[in-house]
Amino acid sequence: MSTDGDPLALSVSRAKALYDRDPTCRALGISLGDVGPGRAVVRLRLTDTMANGHGIAHGGFVFLLADAAFSFACNTHGPVTVAQGAQVSFLRPAAVGDELTAEAVERTRAGRHGVYDVTVRQADGTVVAEFRGQSVMLSGELRPG
Repeated sequence: MSTDGDPLALSVSRAKALYDRDPTCRALGISLGDVGPGRAVVRLRLTDTMANGHGIAHGGFVFLLADAAFSFACNTHGPVTVAQGAQVSFLRPAAVGDELTAEAVERTRAGRHGVYDVTVRQADGTVVAEFRGQSVMLSGELRPG
């Protein structure tokens, strides 16, 4: 299927190509869901090896999930784009066995810079964390497959 001129198809193709080159996401079981220009959804089921000393999800894994959604969303436009900065607010704990969904949405792009918000939720819709990422485009095109 040709993706020429179809922004949705190009976005999906770019995100899938990036996912295919991301050994961390694949090794942890992060799956890529819905994708569109400037947006992406990823999912992760928390395992016992992702718990901290309190027996709840380690914040690093919650951050990583949000960061993955951010990465896929900001790379849907074509140029190679990386994080310039990010902040996370942990709002509620998540437990081993929970399936978390992170949904990234582009808020703005100006020149080479972008701002993206990511909400991490449990399956019942409870918000676990809010993440804001700032992106910067590098030179070079992210090529599908």
